[in-house]
Amino acid sequence: MRRDVEMVRRNFGGLRQVTVVNPKGGAGKTVAILLLAMTFGQKRGGYVLAWDNNETQGTLGMRAQQDFHARTVRDLLRDLNQFHGSHGRVGDLSQYVRAQGEGMFDVLASDESATGGGMLTATAFAEIREVVSRFYKLIFVDTGNNVRAQNWQAAIDATDQLVVTMSARNDSAETAARMLDHLEQSGRQRLVRQAVTVVSMPPSRKEIDLPAIQAHFAARTRAVLLAPYERLIDSGEPLRYAALSSAARDAWLKIAAAVAEGL
Repeated sequence: MRRDVEMVRRNFGGLRQVTVVNPKGGAGKTVAILLLAMTFGQKRGGYVLAWDNNETQGTLGMRAQQDFHARTVRDLLRDLNQFHGSHGRVGDLSQYVRAQGEGMFDVLASDESATGGGMLTATAFAEIREVVSRFYKLIFVDTGNNVRAQNWQAAIDATDQLVVTMSARNDSAETAARMLDHLEQSGRQRLVRQAVTVVSMPPSRKEIDLPAIQAHFAARTRAVLLAPYERLIDSGEPLRYAALSSAARDAWLKIAAAVAEGL
């Protein structure tokens, strides 16, 4: 455990981005983003951002703790002129990100309106990233389900460490495997080889071919780790670090250390 904490706390030598992917809904991306951000925030003492880069309604803002405002990435994009050049301070950005209190990280939520504006472009992603990179050392990016979307591709291009999530089901694993095929075919072989795979366990292991899933992704990615079932996570309620079981905290510390090793 001490080695894992030391790995998470080490100096990465500059801004780093961790991108969590799986085009299938319900694959545990949002939970992984929150628990990784919580773990790094707790062990490093802040300067951590969890950013929901979904092209449509994302759930990161719903699973996070609520703040004094409900602004989203759309509001920040609209007001980016306030941060041009040397303008903009941490206090100004707090009007757009949601502080997570004892979690020691902030959340930049996606548009939560079903009738929101158009899709985020690659340029919009780059402009937002340039602003938030002034205030955070570590950025965790949640992604949507459309691998062809400009903002999905832009997030991949800016990635230092890829995290592939899936539930311990064949359909979730197959979607992840096809996504890795796509990344390899588009010249991102190194990103795939250095990726960390996280398999979220259900309450029962019945009818799960876990060894086959582990073997497939162990052959393609740097590490495969299991995230134990946690009732609080499965409930859909906002997540609090202190409310997690010690087994869940220990497991996610180990996952965070594997992620940190690639940074």
